[in-house]
Amino acid sequence: MLKKIIFFILIVTFALALSGSFVLAEETSSADDIQVLSKEIADRKDKIKQLEDTIAVYKKNIAEKQNQTVSLKNQLSILDNRVGQIKTDVEATQEKIKATELEIEALRLTITDKTATIDKQKRIITKLMQQIHSEDQKNFLEIMLTYKNIADFFSQLAYLENVDSDLGRSVMSLRLAKTDLESKQEQVKQKKSAYQDLQQELIVKQQNLQDQAGYKQTLLTQTKNSEQRFQTLLSSLKQQYQVIESEVNTFEARVRKKLEEQNKIKVSGDVVMGWPVPSHKINAIFHDPDYPFRNVFEHSGIDIKAPQGTPIRAAASGYVARARRCNASSCYSYVIIIHTGNISTLYGHLSNIAIADDAFINRGDVLGYSGGIPGTIGAGPFVTGPHLHFEVRLNGIPVNPLPYLQ
Repeated sequence: MLKKIIFFILIVTFALALSGSFVLAEETSSADDIQVLSKEIADRKDKIKQLEDTIAVYKKNIAEKQNQTVSLKNQLSILDNRVGQIKTDVEATQEKIKATELEIEALRLTITDKTATIDKQKRIITKLMQQIHSEDQKNFLEIMLTYKNIADFFSQLAYLENVDSDLGRSVMSLRLAKTDLESKQEQVKQKKSAYQDLQQELIVKQQNLQDQAGYKQTLLTQTKNSEQRFQTLLSSLKQQYQVIESEVNTFEARVRKKLEEQNKIKVSGDVVMGWPVPSHKINAIFHDPDYPFRNVFEHSGIDIKAPQGTPIRAAASGYVARARRCNASSCYSYVIIIHTGNISTLYGHLSNIAIADDAFINRGDVLGYSGGIPGTIGAGPFVTGPHLHFEVRLNGIPVNPLPYLQ
C-alpha cells in the first residue's frame, strides 16, 4: 500500500513539475517580451523628456517677448514660438500615447503571467487537498495494516505535515497572485482612461495649432507686414475695447437699477449656471498669460470652443440688458444678461442674435449663434477662429467664470 502511495506521490510530483516547467517556459517567454517593451517605453519617455525641454525653451522665449513693448515684430515672434511650442507639444502627446499603448501591452502580458501562476497554484492546491483527504478517510485498522512498523507510520505522518505546510504556502501564493492580478487589471483600466484623455488633448492641441497659424495669417493680411499699420490696428483695438467696456457697464447699471425698482430681480442670491455651449473645451482661460494682447488688456473671460453657428444658450435665467447686433466683421457683437445677486453674463463674437433687449429669458434659452471666424459678421478684430467668448461679471467687474459653471 505504501508503495502505491509513494508511486502516486511521484506521479503527482512529476505531473506538477511538468506543469510548472510548462508555465515557467511561458513565463520566461512573457518576461522576455515585457523586457523588450520596458526598454521601448523607457526610450519613449526619454524622447518625451527631450520634447518637454524644448517646450520649456519656447515658453521662455514667449515670456521674454511678452515683457517687451508690443510691436508687430515681437507679436510675430510670439506666434512663431507658440506654433513651435504647440507642434512640439503635439509630438510629445503622440509619444505619450505610444508609451501608454506599450504600457498597456506590458500589463496585458503581466496579467497573462499572473493568470498562469494562479492556474498553477490552483492545480497544486487541488492535488495537495486530494492527498490530505485520502489520508483522512483511513481508519485506525487501515493505518495499522498499511505500515510494517511504527517508524514508517511516523515517517508518513511527517510527510503529510509537509504536504499540509505546502498547502498553506500555496494558498498564500494564490492570494498574493490574485491581489497582484487585480492591481494590474486596475492599472490597465487607468492607463486606458489616460490614453483616451491624451487622445482628446491631442485633438485640442492640433486645433489650437491651426488657430495660431490662422491668427498669424490674419495679422499679416491686416498689417501687410507694416509696423505702422499694426500700431494703428492696435490703437483701434484698444479704443474698441474701452468703448465696449463703457457700453457694457452703462447698460448693465441702467437696466439693473430699473429691474430693482420694479422688484423684478433680487440684489442677493446664488446663481447656478450651465454651460452656454455643448463643448467644455477652453481655448483661452480667464486672464490668460498667453493672450496675444495682454499688454493692451487682460482676457476678461474664457473662450470656449464652438463651431461657427453653434446655438448659444443662457447660462442662467435673467433679463437681457443689451443685445448688440453687427453688420460688419470689424464690429464685436455680444449679449449681456442681468441675473440675481449682482451677477451678469456676457456672450461675445455672436454671428447672429435671436433675442431682444429687455426680454426675460430662462436658463437654456437660445440667445443666438456663435461666430469668431475672421472676417465674418460680429467677429470683431484679431479673432483666431470660431469660439464663444463667455464672461461672468460681479458688480460689473469680470471674474473667473469657471467656479460658476456646473
